[in-house]
Amino acid sequence: MIKQINKNASRIRRHKRVRGKISGTADRPRLNVFRSAQHIYAQLIDDDKGVTICASSTTEKAFKDFGGNVEAAKKIGLSLAEKAKKAGITEVVFDRSGYVYHGRIEALADGAREGGLKF
Repeated sequence: MIKQINKNASRIRRHKRVRGKISGTADRPRLNVFRSAQHIYAQLIDDDKGVTICASSTTEKAFKDFGGNVEAAKKIGLSLAEKAKKAGITEVVFDRSGYVYHGRIEALADGAREGGLKF
């Protein structure tokens, strides 16, 4: 019998492995991304204090479009970069959470870069 691979469990293993190597500080917070089938979420986290500095997602009331596509991910990246500028943040560490750097994850990163974040 062929075993079925649990893709989410594999992603979580990759995420834990990467999180052992990167960490966010107050000067350079971690840009964490979570992707679901219908929405995408991004937040800037200071791991030293354990605090979320700012966050943006497609579930916000200001966001009107469908959140499960590349265009929405780019808009969320731009929105997060705008909020980060208001908080005085220009440099971040990108944490893709074990997802492949492709599609919506790449679009969010590109949007954040266009908004002025450096990573």
